[in-house]
Amino acid sequence: MGSDVTIAKFALMAKIKVVIVEDLAEVAEGLTAFIQQDEALQLLATYRTAEAAALELPILKPDIVIMDINLPGMTGIECVRRVKVLEPSIQFMMFTVYENNDQVFEALKAGASGYLLKKTPPLQIIESIKELQQGGSPMSASIARKLVTLFVDQHTVKATPEAAVLTPREKEVLNLIAKGLLYKEIAEQLGISFHTVRQHIGKIYEKLHVQNKTEAINKVFGNRVQ
Repeated sequence: MGSDVTIAKFALMAKIKVVIVEDLAEVAEGLTAFIQQDEALQLLATYRTAEAAALELPILKPDIVIMDINLPGMTGIECVRRVKVLEPSIQFMMFTVYENNDQVFEALKAGASGYLLKKTPPLQIIESIKELQQGGSPMSASIARKLVTLFVDQHTVKATPEAAVLTPREKEVLNLIAKGLLYKEIAEQLGISFHTVRQHIGKIYEKLHVQNKTEAINKVFGNRVQ
């Protein structure tokens, strides 16, 4: 019992081990100062290149890495991709001026769990590090809005030439199919019978000249929905 209490106390006292990967000296120094002021955080190292970080992060095994994207040589995203293969437990928070869709999605696909813009206030950066350690996925508000917008766009039938042949109800049905709902669930959500759902799907296949739901989804959405 006593040993369990000791372990629990140690866990509470354990600091969050942080590494910074940032090539701009003033930015790295600012982050260093903020992190060192917080008793819950421990700065292990700062790297100016992704190459150096990729070599040493698997050895240091920090809890969290604050990672710039636009680094000289290897990008921060590529560094995340390489290190996550070796040490999946290391969490990455991208820290960058970029908020374009491609950069955000590439970073998340590579294995990043958070995405903050460099204009983020210092206190919010520190809180985001703690949130990430606790299982959250901190993101700047504008980044979160972009992700929500893109998700909605990619899961909504638009006025494409392929979708133009469908009725509003058929578009509703196809949207729900794309979201993974079963025929019975579609019927319940739209307030129609199972038989009617099957009829709509048959018409969708006929109008789009496809044989199954995967072909129908890909024809309207492209390959964005699997």
